[in-house]
Amino acid sequence: MIQEQLLPETMVKENAITQLMKNYANYNFWANMTLVNWLKKQPLTLLEQEVKSSFKSVKATLIHILQTQEYWFSVISKTEFITNDYQCEVEELFDLFLQQSEMLANYINDMDAPALEESIFVQSPWFHSDFQNFEYVMQVFNHSTYHRGQIITICHNLGITGAPMTDYNYYNVNAR
Repeated sequence: MIQEQLLPETMVKENAITQLMKNYANYNFWANMTLVNWLKKQPLTLLEQEVKSSFKSVKATLIHILQTQEYWFSVISKTEFITNDYQCEVEELFDLFLQQSEMLANYINDMDAPALEESIFVQSPWFHSDFQNFEYVMQVFNHSTYHRGQIITICHNLGITGAPMTDYNYYNVNAR
């Protein structure tokens, strides 16, 4: 449309993908915060107790989510990925996890459509890909959702019940 071409670049409306990615960034932060706030009410020793799962404890699963979010943040932001093994207490891990989740959300909320649609080649020991940033954004949030579900299952196996709802639709209808 001619009118859109005359608007300064910052005035052009966000496209659907940009809106969706920003909403998912906010959802991911909210879901992580909701989960952590629930976990803070549980016996911390249980969160480190080993169980049969893909990761041996709630704490180990949280570390995995955090490390993966950090990895994808480094890809999207084109910064160096620094591996951290997070040998810390659970309470400190909660804080680090939420800080990283908020930083990721803020970064994505500051991205515009061209930045989200930019392709980035990734070469890692596990895979090679050349996708647009919004696909990497979806990867990190889908990954976090998957492992939040595992944390709930681990907790059920430890006798911890009453997990909060962290569903995307619930966020859109009730928490946004």
